[in-house]
Amino acid sequence: MAKKLEPFGLPETIAAEVARQLRTQGDRPVKVVCLSADLRDSLAELGQAPRDQVLMVRVDKESIDQLDAWVETGAARSRSEAAALFLKEGLKVRASELRELSEALAQVQEARRALREKATKVLGRPDLAADAEEDA
Repeated sequence: MAKKLEPFGLPETIAAEVARQLRTQGDRPVKVVCLSADLRDSLAELGQAPRDQVLMVRVDKESIDQLDAWVETGAARSRSEAAALFLKEGLKVRASELRELSEALAQVQEARRALREKATKVLGRPDLAADAEEDA
């Protein structure tokens, strides 16, 4: 596998690691992602967009230690900023999977709306129709 990677100009150690990782995956599909060598663009982008939404999340000790390390380096001003940065980066990496699921998600949302509309007609409850409009 390493020989196939050599034309891409990857150093031998990187090519060997990629080949090793591919072998450990067996028949499972593998996603190869190229990321920017630094976080400057992502940090700049994070600084331009308002962060006015609050998300409470529980994380393990290792994750907190890593967020604290990013704060300690000065790359992020706070745990919140570091978490927002890596959440955004992770979502970018997995965007293709979400795009694949978005059609099915839209169908589920449409089915919920249609169910509430039908329930309103059958049961004559306007509160169900209001809920349906809020969810749309």
